[in-house]
Amino acid sequence: MLLDLIQKRQSSRDCLPKPVPRELIEKCIEAARLAPSACNSQPWHFIIVDEPALKEKLAEKIFSGPYAMNSFAKKAPVIIAVISEKSSFMAKIGGYFRGTAYYLMDIGIAVEHFILQAAELGLGTCWIGWFNERETKRLLGVPAAKKIDCIITLGYSQEPLRAKNRKPAKEIYSYNEYRGENT
Repeated sequence: MLLDLIQKRQSSRDCLPKPVPRELIEKCIEAARLAPSACNSQPWHFIIVDEPALKEKLAEKIFSGPYAMNSFAKKAPVIIAVISEKSSFMAKIGGYFRGTAYYLMDIGIAVEHFILQAAELGLGTCWIGWFNERETKRLLGVPAAKKIDCIITLGYSQEPLRAKNRKPAKEIYSYNEYRGENT
């Protein structure tokens, strides 16, 4: 059941130093590839870093200094950089008029598909937004004009399952009219 998988999925910050088979990584990529997107634009590209020497060099450069709070990522055997690609013309126009960055929603859906598939395969992930983007681009050959929206760490978690600390369900929805905060 999907809700069971969602309960199981958590940000993993402590991975075993065990390689992740490419077959499993590619199952996660397939889940991301199947994600829906505005006007089917699929505005994403995943760079999978699983070569140990490059992964260590990358992790050292992008998770140090002001980004050191995410230095736990250095333990993960795989680091994935998620790059924005061009959205379709119609998605861009719709986003402009709505004031909504649809490509970011699309990437969010694709990344969520990736990490849920990883959880189903017994792998841990952490979705990271705080990293040295300039160094990531330099080390992975990403053009300066491109945007790296997030990093995903992937590996075999050695953390126990934690309880989820979430708002009560009744606080996050209402029927037929707005009844959110400050009403």
